[in-house]
Amino acid sequence: MSTFFQALGQSVGRFLADEEGVTAIEYGLIAALVAVAIVVAVTALGTELSAIFANICLKLKGTAC
Repeated sequence: MSTFFQALGQSVGRFLADEEGVTAIEYGLIAALVAVAIVVAVTALGTELSAIFANICLKLKGTAC
């Protein structure tokens, strides 16, 4: 049974020492932050653009669109 725990300890030690996946996680976090920034920007611009087009329509037609 102690051989099992030694092998388990070695496997866990190798897993904790392996830093190869850390870079992928960091890139994933950066991509998530960029996606959030894009969503916020598009939402803000979409609302503003809608107001601009409504204003243009109001000036062209003379009534609300």
